Amino acid sequence: MPATPHVERHFTGSQVVRDIVIGMSDGLTVPFALAAGLSGAMVANRTIVIAGLAEIAAGSIAMGLGGYLAARSDAEHYVRERRREQYEVRERRADEVRETQEIFEGYGLTPEEIHPIVRALEKRHEDWVDFMMRFELGLERPDPKRAVVSAATIAGSYVAGGIIPLSPYTVMHDVHAALFTSSGVTALALATFGFLKGRVSQTGSLRGAWQTLLVGGLAAGAAFFLARLFS
Repeated sequence: MPATPHVERHFTGSQVVRDIVIGMSDGLTVPFALAAGLSGAMVANRTIVIAGLAEIAAGSIAMGLGGYLAARSDAEHYVRERRREQYEVRERRADEVRETQEIFEGYGLTPEEIHPIVRALEKRHEDWVDFMMRFELGLERPDPKRAVVSAATIAGSYVAGGIIPLSPYTVMHDVHAALFTSSGVTALALATFGFLKGRVSQTGSLRGAWQTLLVGGLAAGAAFFLARLFS
């Protein structure tokens, strides 16, 4: 009987999903909280829509720029650390050998097992640097396109999320009806987004759903009641 091939399913899109989570979570929450707050102050729907669109534009740019700068900072940090490791491999070889041995000892290898591995790495400087970058510093070589992709993903997710709570105000004239509809639509979107996020990242679908719903509800509720309090 032929053996069934073993297929491992690992989640590999953590960076992209992280950017989507950052953008979509804030995109759903912040414009909804703004619209709810303005609704509590009895502002006209047209004004809420204009203010919401302005917030979405500013928020997406700010969030996208933040993602770009964070990714660039990670790339620059990797380059600096790699240069330092290259210098140490050339000029402080004894220290690097000791550090390499300590890494393998942490995995339970004996000195007899470690010795030939270290000797082989000493003959392959760039591979040795790669090894130290990953196992000593925990750094992976960044994708050169990461900064631009991160910025676009976060900004696009923010816009997509922000349109959802704002859309009822564009088709309804009554503020309370629009707020009620926006609350329901946004709650459904938050729960669905959290569910999918938890499923994709394998952290628990129901857990992701109630967490995102709770955060969005608290933010909108606080904005609404503060606006009513001071209006």
